[in-house]
Amino acid sequence: MKEKISKKFIVPVILAGGKGSRLWPVSRKSFPKQFIEVLDDDNFSLLQKTYKRIEELENITKPIIICNEEHRFIVGDQMEKINIKPLSIILEPEGRNTAPAITIAALKALEQIDDPILLILSADHQIEDINNFQIAIKNSVNSITSESICIFGVVPTFPATGYGYIESLKKLDKNDPSPIKVNKFIEKPNLETARKLIKDKKYSWNSGMFVFKANTILNEISTFTPDILENCKECLKESNKDLDFHRLNKEKFLKCQDISIDVAVLEKTENAFVFPLFCGWDDIGSWESLWKIAKKDINGNSVKGEVIVKDTTNSLFRSEDRLIVGLGLKDLIIIETKDAVLVADKNISQDVKEIVSFLNENGYKEGEQHKKVYRPWGNYLSIEEKQNWQIKKIEVNPGASLSLQKHFHRSEHWVVVEGNAKVQVENEIKMLGKNESIYIPLGSKHRLSNNSNSILIIIEIQSGDYLGEDDIVRFEDNYGRY
Repeated sequence: MKEKISKKFIVPVILAGGKGSRLWPVSRKSFPKQFIEVLDDDNFSLLQKTYKRIEELENITKPIIICNEEHRFIVGDQMEKINIKPLSIILEPEGRNTAPAITIAALKALEQIDDPILLILSADHQIEDINNFQIAIKNSVNSITSESICIFGVVPTFPATGYGYIESLKKLDKNDPSPIKVNKFIEKPNLETARKLIKDKKYSWNSGMFVFKANTILNEISTFTPDILENCKECLKESNKDLDFHRLNKEKFLKCQDISIDVAVLEKTENAFVFPLFCGWDDIGSWESLWKIAKKDINGNSVKGEVIVKDTTNSLFRSEDRLIVGLGLKDLIIIETKDAVLVADKNISQDVKEIVSFLNENGYKEGEQHKKVYRPWGNYLSIEEKQNWQIKKIEVNPGASLSLQKHFHRSEHWVVVEGNAKVQVENEIKMLGKNESIYIPLGSKHRLSNNSNSILIIIEIQSGDYLGEDDIVRFEDNYGRY
């Protein structure tokens, strides 16, 4: 067995399992906000920025990332692009909230490091003042004892109804970076209550970011929710290593309560402390919150993509595919994607989540799925789809390859529009260049590969009596999908 590291390291645990439905239609279950370049300040996704803002801290390790199974290759690819090989990428078969996820992470960290300090982070937060954030982490780490649990409390800047609040035993002071004992937690309040809370400097927003020792949180979980600890131990025993991922045993994991760490432990323990955070924090929980932190013109408009505005104020526009023209508008959110357009009053943009629920309950695939679908080898975009035929644009990354596969219900015709393709049909291999094409008969084993150093783009025309993605049999796959 590999010897554990005994030096006191800080292990970042990044929770990346959210759906981000309040930022629909850009954020959807198939590709939620934590994997998107939400702001224009750099070319990194929220997940990538979560690690990059802490990677230079002293004694910081590579991260443990917990995500949904369907997002495993997105996480792996985004970490690879910033040259990070995580300690572990743990795959949840189904979301069970933060208590089981943090328990699994603590157990996993202890397999490699002797009682590390865990820094729990969400993958979808925005931090404006990174220097102050790093100072807060250093100070909180220095204050941690073998019993204490530190919660980062954000000093409120407006009467938010979308956050939980923490009441401390004394006022938070920007000049006193020491932990303050928690008096009580308050669920998301109504507007009237929120207005009262922010007048009292003992109250802070619960950021959902924590610092504690691995053994400390496991002892607390053992005290208040021992069933979660036992289920997670059994789950890890039965988990499988799959390439760079740890796939949790579904049966054991789903025995865990669907419960947050706040409810499971923090609201019950006597060892919870608030550490004040002054760093321009935002969880980007709505389009309005994104508008608040985004770059704006002199009229208060945030614009991204092909957009023209005239006589328009305090609005947010985002165009992915088509031209948007705004004329004589005020306080609106207008978001355009390839298959959906959102037009909303900025002040009620939190309600987008209810619209997504309606779409899902009524069978609208746009509620969860993008037209552009990401795969470990690249992506495909559905351009046009009818009952018996479909047209896709397929992009294959340099050096990547699709699985050796066949279909029972469709044939395919491939046309190379950019790059060079290696195509296997049964036992025959052909090399195709730009403007060259090949036909894949129904039932034939076939494989598409890109052996070059540049992107490969093909147009695929499918024809058959059924075009679903589940009409596939894989014989060989570089990514373990069978």
